[in-house]
Amino acid sequence: MKILVTGATGFVGYVVAEALAVAGHEVVGLTRSARALPSSVKPVSADLLDAASVAEAFRAEQPDAVCHLAALARVRDSRTDPLGYWRMNVEGTLTLLEALSAQEGPGRLVAASTCAIYGEDVPQPITDSQVPQPTNPYGSTKLAADRAIADVAATGAIGAVSLRAFNIAGGVGDHADPDTTRLIPKIVAVALGQAPELTVNGDGSVVRDYLHVSDMARAFVDALDACEPGSWTAYNVGSGNRSTIADVIAAAQDVLGRELPIRHNPPADEPAVLLADSSRIASDLGWRPEKSDLRQIVADAYSAATRQHAAGE
Repeated sequence: MKILVTGATGFVGYVVAEALAVAGHEVVGLTRSARALPSSVKPVSADLLDAASVAEAFRAEQPDAVCHLAALARVRDSRTDPLGYWRMNVEGTLTLLEALSAQEGPGRLVAASTCAIYGEDVPQPITDSQVPQPTNPYGSTKLAADRAIADVAATGAIGAVSLRAFNIAGGVGDHADPDTTRLIPKIVAVALGQAPELTVNGDGSVVRDYLHVSDMARAFVDALDACEPGSWTAYNVGSGNRSTIADVIAAAQDVLGRELPIRHNPPADEPAVLLADSSRIASDLGWRPEKSDLRQIVADAYSAATRQHAAGE
């Protein structure tokens, strides 16, 4: 298939685009920047907030399917810039849906969604059937995007799947996550001397579900076959492994062979536990995490950042 990937220069989108190419697909990366794409991915210039440029890209490329990963994705930032999040995450998705629906014949869409749509005070691990109750603009905008995708799919114009991710980390080759607001990239930055210390909110007992970026990419590849015209399905995608912040730090120090400078701040107002029940995607698509051992995630994140740093990127 010919597949257009939005957000293909981002941390997850880059790995998804590369995985699709390895799986034998012809991959086009829709981008508004000059940042590097995988060598196997053809760039096409467009901006999701510019409907004319997106329509032109679709007319030129005529993709059979779209993997949609372009989004703003920081919970804290969404609280200070809700309008920016609504524009990018909802308006951008609507623009994409309009262009995909205008093509001849039903298209396929696999969209990146998030566990933030579920809210905070919910039973753990979170199942796909949990009623969404987002508590921040990021979660609200991604839920709105999911609902728009479902409504368009119901017309028969497309078949669609939303993949609701938890904490994605790790690295592939020299492609690392640059976002040091996240725990593992910040640990790596401290280890490489790019940050003075690691700050931890509270005692490090908060529990999270970490998934290797390669496992997430494989979920996108697998989900393409589940995009039946007229249907929309949402799947949780996580490792199901309970990892406290203290566990992540211990694994990192073990992998690195040294201790890291750590400063503890007061506890933050955040969920004590966020865990995925990914049994549905395992049952329906046969997907299971293969690289999401915590030590491997940290080791791959460090290796990718080290190679990226050595290359001067």
